[in-house]
Amino acid sequence: MIDNDMSTGTGGFGEILVSSRSLAEYRAMFALTDDDLERRILDCPGGAAGFTAEVTRRGGEVTACDVAYFDDSLKHVAATAVAEADRGNRYVREHADAYRWTFFTDPGEHHRARRESAEHFAAHTRAAPHHYVAASLPALPFPDKTFDLVLSSHLLFSYADDLDYTFHYRSIIELARVATTEVRLFPLISIGSSTRYPQLAQLLADLSEAGIRSRIARVDYEFQAGADEMLVCQVPT
Repeated sequence: MIDNDMSTGTGGFGEILVSSRSLAEYRAMFALTDDDLERRILDCPGGAAGFTAEVTRRGGEVTACDVAYFDDSLKHVAATAVAEADRGNRYVREHADAYRWTFFTDPGEHHRARRESAEHFAAHTRAAPHHYVAASLPALPFPDKTFDLVLSSHLLFSYADDLDYTFHYRSIIELARVATTEVRLFPLISIGSSTRYPQLAQLLADLSEAGIRSRIARVDYEFQAGADEMLVCQVPT
């Protein structure tokens, strides 16, 4: 998962960060219930999140996919996950005023949570690498309706300046193809912005034409300022 904790993008930060978010953070971002966690879930893109490891340990069924896993790079992502969590936290500490300290109480808690999540990810990729699939939107290597619930965070909308409207539309259509019930996307704003994706209304209309009903839902999570909404897409039966 390309990280957008950096509110001004990668400027002044260095290489793009592959982030490590926890089950607790996913619960908040996507308003996940215990029943949701018992469904077959796809996390796309999964980055170095501990979500798959934590849910699997609970007995759940999660697959993570990410372009970062191609060409045997999963081992590299796992090997550098903790260092990346440290690097990301340094940036957060230097720009603490740019964030909302409600989910995380302070940069120290942010660091502990992201580092622990990175450790979960690294250990799980070694123990169960089949849960991590190299894939790149807008074309996924899964049959239709493979998963009950599809989650996608910090890619679509976050990189609106780099990913055009067609990519957004085709990606959501593809995520819906591999789901049986629902696709949830978070957040709805881009890096460095506090307003919704400017073509969101057109996107929802085009998705509706394709048979995908969508709604915007507020969530009990905000770290990037203004990022407290998700898009819920109902997959046609």
